[in-house]
Amino acid sequence: MSTVVLDTDRPVAHSEQLTEINQKLDLVAQSLSVLSAQVNYLMERAEIERQRQQMWDDLFADLKPVLNDMYAATEEQLSEMQQFVTLDDILELVKRLARNTRTLNEMLDLLESAHDFVKDASPLTKEMMAEAIDRLAELERKGYFGFARQSFYVVDQIVTSFSEEDVRQLGDNIVLILNTVKALTQPQMMTLLNNLTQGFHEAEAEAQAGRLEIGYLALLRKLRDPEVRRGLAITLETLRRVSAQSPK
Repeated sequence: MSTVVLDTDRPVAHSEQLTEINQKLDLVAQSLSVLSAQVNYLMERAEIERQRQQMWDDLFADLKPVLNDMYAATEEQLSEMQQFVTLDDILELVKRLARNTRTLNEMLDLLESAHDFVKDASPLTKEMMAEAIDRLAELERKGYFGFARQSFYVVDQIVTSFSEEDVRQLGDNIVLILNTVKALTQPQMMTLLNNLTQGFHEAEAEAQAGRLEIGYLALLRKLRDPEVRRGLAITLETLRRVSAQSPK
């Protein structure tokens, strides 16, 4: 009697192989998916680069006529300026600018400081200008400027009327002139001059009215007046003293 042995391990091994194959297929599918995504990304980047390159090409095509015109205009201007400036002059200017960069920076700092100062002082300056204008208008109303103009006229008359020698002699006698002016401006002298002026005008008015007696008898009668005799005495004494001080 024979015995039949069943191989139960073969179905199990076959199932494991299928499972392994499925896993590999899944990995392959995932790899293909990742690869497809990468390919799509690369295609998108390539399209973006193509569009960007196309944009630059279009921009260059649009700018090319403008650049050509600018180049032609620049070349024409440089040809006109060639007799005034050369390339060596430009290079020398660039070198000087490079050597004086710090100086230029300092000048710019000063300019900025001045600009800030003017900006800060602008309101105050406007107020000062308005006040100055009002003050000048007030001086004009009071006649200061008219007086100054007439003073210039007086100075012009003095300059045209006196020679250099006259001015030198005036300088030699300036101390005596100032002392005389000082003496004349004393209160008693000013009172005397005022009385003389007032008396002269009153006597002139009486003479014009015909009330002033000029006969000898009238003059002799006036000598009986103490004020008249006092005035004559002061006048004669003044003449004597002036004559005594005059060089002989």
